[in-house]
Parts: sequence; C-alpha cells; structure tokens
Amino acid sequence: MSVTINDVAKHAGVSMKTVSRVINNETSVRQATHDKVMASVKALNYRPNNSARSLAGTRSYTIGFIYDNPNAYYVIDMQNGILSECRNRNYELLIHPCNHQSSDLEEELINLINHSRIAGVVLTPPFSEMPNVAKILDNMQLPFVRIISGSGKGKQAASCIFINDHEAAYSITQHLLELGHKKIGFLCGGKEHHSSTERLDGYQKALRDNSIRPSKQMVIEGEYSFNSGVKGAKKLLNRKNRPTAIFASNDEMAAGALFAARLMGVSIPEELSIVGFEDSPFSRQTWPKLTTAHQPNQFIAQQAANLLISKVQGQSKQQIEEKHMIRSFSPELVVRDSTGPVKKA
Repeated sequence: MSVTINDVAKHAGVSMKTVSRVINNETSVRQATHDKVMASVKALNYRPNNSARSLAGTRSYTIGFIYDNPNAYYVIDMQNGILSECRNRNYELLIHPCNHQSSDLEEELINLINHSRIAGVVLTPPFSEMPNVAKILDNMQLPFVRIISGSGKGKQAASCIFINDHEAAYSITQHLLELGHKKIGFLCGGKEHHSSTERLDGYQKALRDNSIRPSKQMVIEGEYSFNSGVKGAKKLLNRKNRPTAIFASNDEMAAGALFAARLMGVSIPEELSIVGFEDSPFSRQTWPKLTTAHQPNQFIAQQAANLLISKVQGQSKQQIEEKHMIRSFSPELVVRDSTGPVKKA
C-alpha cells in the first residue's frame, strides 16, 4: 500500500497542511519543522503525486521545457539538468519540441500553455532570444526563465541565466594567438542564435587587441552542424592565403572541420590547429581530441529550473538572491591535442 501525506503527518507529529507546505517548499515553515517532516518523508519513502497536487488546487506543479535545437547532446544535457532540479523540488517536467520558424508558433505555444496547465517554462536558444515568445508568455502571465548568451546585464537580467560566449571566444582566440597563429579562420554558427554573434565578436576583439585586423575572408557563415563545418573548412583551406588555425563556433562544426582537413591531407595540429566550443562529446570523440571551451550545460539548466521554480512559488528577489544562485557562466578553455604552435617555414 502506498504511503500517503496523512502517514507522513502522523509520523512527523504535524498537520497534513504543514507537510504540504514543506513539500511545496513554502518559506513560512520553520527550519526545525521542515527538517522533521523531511526526515519522515525519507523514512517512509514518500513520493508526492504531482498530478494529484495540481488537480487538488489551482496551482500547477509542472514546468515546461520548450526547445528547437539541432544539437542532440545540448538538448539531452538541458533535459537532464532541468529534470534533476524538478526532482529536488517535487515538480514534473513537460518537454515540448517545436519549430521556431513555424508560422503557427504563437498558436502552438498558447495551446500548449492552456492545455498542459504548466506553471512556467525554461527557454533555450533560439526561443530565449525571440522577443515575440517573451511577449506571448508575458501576456499570458506565465513565469519563464531564459538561458541566453550575454554578459549578465540588461532590463530582464532577473529572468535570465547568462552564458558569456564573448569572453570565452576571446580566451580561445587568445590561446591560438599565443601559439603564434595570426591567420585564424572562423566558422560562424547560424545568425539566428545570439551566441553566434557573441562568439564572433569575442574572436574579432582578441584579434584587434593583438594588432591584427579582422578579415571578412577569414569568416565563413554556416550552421551549427558537422556538414557545415566540413564545407566551411574546405572553403578556408582552398584559399591561397589559407589559415593556420580554425575556430569553429561549436564542437560539431570543429569535428567537421577536422574531417575536411583529413580529406585534404592537412595534418592536425602540425599544419592546422582547430578549436571548438561547448566541450560536447564531439570534442572527445575525434582524433586528435579538440581544444574547446567547457560549458556545464546540465548545471546551467539546473540553475535555470531552480530560478524558475523559485519565481513560480512567489519568492521575492531577495529570497532568490539569498540562495546564492549562479546566474552567469563563462565557458572555460580546455586545451587538448588539436592545437599546436605555428609550423616554422
């Protein structure tokens, strides 16, 4: 027979209402009472029925994750991170993929929110960067948190988890410059992603700070995919003044660039250094393994879910800040075997 909330209340010597407050993470419960109830929850192996909780009142205990991203590794990391925090806070997770370019996007989002009765949503790029999506959610008075590329400043900073792609891209480019590379090609991801612009700007700033004028000929526009990396690298390597290093906007593109170099008989890193971004499994499945920037996607997603649930529960800005939540991340350089010094003539 399953354990009920009444069983927990009797075991802890408190009312069912108090148990409910503890399970719902309400701030009005004293710490001693909270600890006593949670000890009973653990002792009895009690698992709250979130569907029943939602049906019993006007409050929902389900949050949504809306995404459209071709990188399966990124999506899985986001799902796992959000789900981890949902389990910690006794919430359910609804995962909903949809096409950000769809003409029916607004109708789809409105129907999802109305029919699923979710309490809030976590948005990742490109949705987190689309003003019309934020406007829809604001109009429906639905809490949301955006994971977005930026430095952590702006009017809506309180509802965002920031990734400082600019700083990380600067660091990667600086690493190549310190190895003696001056001709550095850049494979740019899709321009619908703000991260693409941030990474390009960081790359160009590092060049300028080292008295190197950025060249349009060294920048190839593409998409965040393996095939785009192959095509972009071939374009760069077929030029007379070809680069000695390539900075790809993500690891998948970098893996494609490495593949293209192999097909063209270019040795890595002796003749060409290649770097990626994000530290996805792609960076560790190539040979040689890719120099990249580590981005802790699962932890980032967990922090986003933590912030969202805190907002859903009506916690104040001060209460949220007191949790010492990490709200801004700067991916860290990871040096592997795909980069080396410029080959001497």
